[in-house]
Amino acid sequence: MSIRHGLLALLDQGPRYGYQLRTEFEARTGATWPLNVGQVYTTLSRLERDGLVEPAGEDEDGHQFYAVTDAGRSELRSWFDTPVPRTSPPRDELAIKLAMAVTVPGVDVSAVVQGQRRHSIKALQDYTRLKGRALAGAPQPGDADRPGTVPATSNDLAWLLVLDQLIFQTEAEIRWLDHCETRLAQQAELLQARAAETARDGGAAPARRSRRLRT
Repeated sequence: MSIRHGLLALLDQGPRYGYQLRTEFEARTGATWPLNVGQVYTTLSRLERDGLVEPAGEDEDGHQFYAVTDAGRSELRSWFDTPVPRTSPPRDELAIKLAMAVTVPGVDVSAVVQGQRRHSIKALQDYTRLKGRALAGAPQPGDADRPGTVPATSNDLAWLLVLDQLIFQTEAEIRWLDHCETRLAQQAELLQARAAETARDGGAAPARRSRRLRT
């Protein structure tokens, strides 16, 4: 997750101080990726070091404001214009866990898969419930003609997009877990078949040796 560029995007709309940036970042993403103020100020220090933001004065309470520089706007536009690379995918703990589980003796990999599936299905239900609540509070087609409706804000749309991503990602994870379970079953069948073949060959060999001795 690029906190760096997320903060630049917020500062592109006007100067802000650390706590404001944290609050707005979490509001737009539904606190899916919560930040702490220390993390925000550490990132701001690096952005200032790189010439992408600059101090923009303080308010009467002593809050230090930051503003984006021309170089920061250029960096932000480049971020928006450049696809997120998939050549070096981020580490996925679940994939690493299963890769290790199938190589470590004594681990019940099927139990690991089933436990994760239950957790993922529960998460999918939670995300879907959140989306339903978000849509229930969002205007529907034709609402603009009805009195008392409140237009959806950009933050509402941002949160819905994040929820959609979480839902699609979790659905894909559940499908992948189903695929993993199928692979595990196929591997078990293959190993059983090989063991049976080895047993048959082992039983046939003594019989052949016995016939040769009799002759």
